[in-house]
Amino acid sequence: MSTQEVAGTVTRRLLVDGLLRETGQTLASLDPATGEVYGYAPEAGVADVDEAVAAARRAFDDTNWATNPRFRRRCLNQLYRALRDNVEDLRALTIAEVGATRALTQGNQLESPFEIVRFYADLLGDFEWTEDLGNVEIRGQQHHRWVEKEAAGVVAAIAAYNYPHQLALAKLAPALAAGCTVVLKGAPDTPLSTLSLGEIIANHTEIPAGVVNVLASSDIEVGKRMTTHPDVDVVTFTGSTPVGREIMAAASATLKKVFLELGGKSAMILLDDADYTTAATFAAFSVVTHAGQGCALTTRLLVPAQAHDQVAELVAANFAHVHHGDPNDPKTYMGPLISEKQRDKVHAMVQRAVAAGATLVTGGQKLDPGFFYAPTLLANVDPDSEIAQEEVFGPVLALISYTDDDDAVRIANNSIYGLSGAVFSADAERAKAVARRVRTGTFSINGGNYFHPDAPFGGYKQSGIGREMGTDGLEEFLERKTLAEVVA
Repeated sequence: MSTQEVAGTVTRRLLVDGLLRETGQTLASLDPATGEVYGYAPEAGVADVDEAVAAARRAFDDTNWATNPRFRRRCLNQLYRALRDNVEDLRALTIAEVGATRALTQGNQLESPFEIVRFYADLLGDFEWTEDLGNVEIRGQQHHRWVEKEAAGVVAAIAAYNYPHQLALAKLAPALAAGCTVVLKGAPDTPLSTLSLGEIIANHTEIPAGVVNVLASSDIEVGKRMTTHPDVDVVTFTGSTPVGREIMAAASATLKKVFLELGGKSAMILLDDADYTTAATFAAFSVVTHAGQGCALTTRLLVPAQAHDQVAELVAANFAHVHHGDPNDPKTYMGPLISEKQRDKVHAMVQRAVAAGATLVTGGQKLDPGFFYAPTLLANVDPDSEIAQEEVFGPVLALISYTDDDDAVRIANNSIYGLSGAVFSADAERAKAVARRVRTGTFSINGGNYFHPDAPFGGYKQSGIGREMGTDGLEEFLERKTLAEVVA
């Protein structure tokens, strides 16, 4: 992976139609642990989008990429090996630009997403592209019918900043496996991480020119152009629910296929027979993972009313053991928020929650240097209040009391979101019964981990449309054509 040095900072290049290139403008990337400039990315404009889409269109329409699964599998395996070969460069970049801890880069921030690429390469080995429906008699003749699965076309893929490699590869790998061509744009807060994937593809794989194009931009018009371009067939977006609504509305003008992975306000339910000590530890260390910047994190903790104060003490004690600081230090558990803007948003929500009647048990402070925020527990939270309803995207846990299992389920479902959730109970069947009543796309029972390349991930309600990963993730990038012929 090529790395240029400009005044001691790291730079990357756009990938458009097989060429790595600069533009006339640059986009600064900050190290959120220090607040200082880490590097620069070329700033793409609307003209770059048009050129990238045109390249993707040509690669889809004029080459055999969409019809050659054996070649696609070879290219995906090349990409997987190249990612592995460049893992240490990518790790250093991810720690510095994303603020991810070293431990997280060994999991979902970096190395685990590589396995998504391998999963789809392996899936191509035995995926059934045709489904036989058999014969049917119509007006005295036999008609044979079957369904063929075809690549959906040109994909506009837009990823968020919190897990840039995970989010990019969860879109890119299945889209390529399906035979689509892609224009990928990373978040303006983490442009170098996404552009690094483009450089690896250009330098270490046989993926043809135009099949993958990678852009970086802070210009809102760039995203708008990607989601409304008449030559784009599919839009996939990960980010906030308000932006997802705008994208869905914009794409409706050309009836594009849209799938969205959006926000969450997931609830963890501690049933009255749960081991509170174990569950409180799980809840505390989960919500501060990557400083709370995870859409599926359980940010509401629902506890029996009689256990409210006990659990509050347990969570606060766990928060006291959360080591924050230099993300490159192996001892660091929690890194920074991505920006001062995001930290200000988190702090303002905590202050409004206290003003509205919540009890600040611990935390609620900005920590310097960089964009750190103290692990924060708010108790006696009204389930209808802003802090219980709106996504914070910071290390903030809202503690809410309930009366019985039915009340817990009601509160958990009292949300526009439906991404994830969790339950703890000494009775596995009781826990499963609660899990099945909560309307979310994923759910953890007694600490079970659902997140893996072979498991579909996505949400109900306003947490999104469609699924990433698993066979379902491939199907999102396919169209189905039903064919029939008269047989003797």
